[in-house]
Amino acid sequence: MIEQKIKEEIEKVRPALQADGGDVEFVSVSEDGTVRLKLTGACGCCPHAQMTLKNGIENYLKQQIPEVSTVVGV
Repeated sequence: MIEQKIKEEIEKVRPALQADGGDVEFVSVSEDGTVRLKLTGACGCCPHAQMTLKNGIENYLKQQIPEVSTVVGV
Protein backbone atom coordinates (compact mmCIF):
# COMPACT_ATOMS: atom_id res chain seq x y z
CA MET A 1 0.00 0.00 0.00
CA ILE A 2 2.78 2.47 0.88
CA GLU A 3 4.54 1.56 -2.36
CA GLN A 4 1.48 2.55 -4.37
CA LYS A 5 1.17 5.85 -2.49
CA ILE A 6 4.83 6.64 -3.19
CA LYS A 7 4.43 5.85 -6.89
CA GLU A 8 1.37 8.11 -7.08
CA GLU A 9 3.21 11.00 -5.42
CA ILE A 10 6.27 10.52 -7.65
CA GLU A 11 3.98 10.96 -10.65
CA LYS A 12 3.16 14.43 -9.31
CA VAL A 13 6.82 15.55 -9.16
CA ARG A 14 7.91 13.78 -12.34
CA PRO A 15 6.79 16.60 -14.73
CA ALA A 16 9.12 19.10 -13.04
CA LEU A 17 12.07 16.76 -13.52
CA GLN A 18 11.09 15.96 -17.09
CA ALA A 19 10.92 19.67 -17.89
CA ASP A 20 14.66 19.81 -17.14
CA GLY A 21 15.44 16.70 -19.21
CA GLY A 22 15.48 14.24 -16.33
CA ASP A 23 13.24 11.71 -14.68
CA VAL A 24 12.88 9.63 -11.53
CA GLU A 25 12.21 5.91 -11.14
CA PHE A 26 10.90 4.15 -8.04
CA VAL A 27 13.21 1.30 -7.02
CA SER A 28 12.02 0.11 -3.61
CA VAL A 29 10.82 1.00 -0.13
CA SER A 30 12.03 -0.80 2.99
CA GLU A 31 10.09 -1.57 6.15
CA ASP A 32 11.78 1.33 7.95
CA GLY A 33 10.47 3.81 5.37
CA THR A 34 13.63 4.24 3.31
CA VAL A 35 12.65 4.97 -0.28
CA ARG A 36 15.15 4.17 -3.01
CA LEU A 37 14.85 6.17 -6.20
CA LYS A 38 16.91 6.39 -9.37
CA LEU A 39 17.34 9.74 -11.09
CA THR A 40 17.79 9.36 -14.83
CA GLY A 41 18.43 11.52 -17.86
CA ALA A 42 19.86 14.95 -17.10
CA CYS A 43 19.08 14.42 -13.40
CA GLY A 44 21.24 11.30 -13.27
CA CYS A 45 24.46 13.23 -13.85
CA CYS A 46 23.47 16.63 -12.46
CA PRO A 47 25.68 18.00 -9.68
CA HIS A 48 22.50 19.02 -7.85
CA ALA A 49 20.96 15.53 -7.92
CA GLN A 50 21.48 14.91 -4.20
CA MET A 51 19.87 18.25 -3.37
CA THR A 52 16.92 17.37 -5.62
CA LEU A 53 16.49 14.07 -3.80
CA LYS A 54 16.80 15.45 -0.27
CA ASN A 55 15.42 18.99 -0.41
CA GLY A 56 12.86 18.34 -3.10
CA ILE A 57 11.57 14.80 -3.39
CA GLU A 58 12.27 13.63 0.17
CA ASN A 59 10.66 16.65 1.79
CA TYR A 60 7.63 16.34 -0.48
CA LEU A 61 7.19 12.61 0.13
CA LYS A 62 7.55 13.02 3.91
CA GLN A 63 4.81 15.65 3.90
CA GLN A 64 2.47 13.49 1.85
CA ILE A 65 3.31 10.09 3.35
CA PRO A 66 4.31 10.10 7.04
CA GLU A 67 5.67 6.54 6.79
CA VAL A 68 8.56 7.77 4.59
CA SER A 69 11.66 8.27 6.73
CA THR A 70 14.30 9.05 4.11
CA VAL A 71 14.97 9.01 0.37
CA VAL A 72 18.20 7.72 -1.10
CA GLY A 73 19.47 7.61 -4.64
CA VAL A 74 20.71 4.44 -6.28
